[in-house]
Amino acid sequence: MTEGTQLTTLTVGQVAEQFDLTVRTLHHYDEIGLLTPSDRSRAGYRLYTPDDLTRLQHVVVYRRLGFALEEVALLLDHPESAEQHLRRQRAAVMSRLDEMRDLVVAIDRALEREMNNQPASTQDMKELFGDGFYDSQTEAEQRWGDTEAWQQSQQRTKGYTKADWAQVKEESDALHRGFTDAMDAGEPPTSEAAMDAAEAHRLHIDSRFYACSPQFHRNLGDMYTSDPRFTATYDEIRAGMAFYVRDAIYANADRQESQAQQP
Repeated sequence: MTEGTQLTTLTVGQVAEQFDLTVRTLHHYDEIGLLTPSDRSRAGYRLYTPDDLTRLQHVVVYRRLGFALEEVALLLDHPESAEQHLRRQRAAVMSRLDEMRDLVVAIDRALEREMNNQPASTQDMKELFGDGFYDSQTEAEQRWGDTEAWQQSQQRTKGYTKADWAQVKEESDALHRGFTDAMDAGEPPTSEAAMDAAEAHRLHIDSRFYACSPQFHRNLGDMYTSDPRFTATYDEIRAGMAFYVRDAIYANADRQESQAQQP
């Protein structure tokens, strides 16, 4: 490797910082063959070349667009030019702009309602969570309307404004990212990262809706995999996510109960 080459290659730490990724994520990409550094330093350390960084750029964009790692690998292994990849990525982003504009309008209305302290309407909820919100709420009431958890949830949320629900959605999206980040890093559901994501999920329910013990959380995990609609909701975010979340919930519940029993 020449001195000129050294100036155009980066270490794994430098790449992680430049692309706002973790070193663990880059190592995972290397392990699964998605992105393997092409060069080495005199000391034998792996280095990323400009071509490697171009490939990583495509990986990052495709991941942000919601593609699974397996799908990204198939796309990048297809004999296409960088221009073709960029055109596909641009088309995917443009297709989402209308949705994002609608969401901005919904949030603006939420801000207005928040200023007037008005509870969110059914239409407000549909704008934020989609057309299936009303049906899911109706079904939830039919299934759990006579339970203490449902009554507690109704009592807590009856005064939520649209801005409150927008915040809830933002928090939920962040919780989902906790699980998908663990999945992308190759962490098993029993790992600390996955269990921490499950505990954050439980505490979110506990603070926003109703008291959610570790055992009750297990029941929710079972529902996510036994009810096809819940399974589809999670698996739309990431293939296999529903079962991953359930297993992480179980592992975390065991951890919480074990810690509670300690003197």
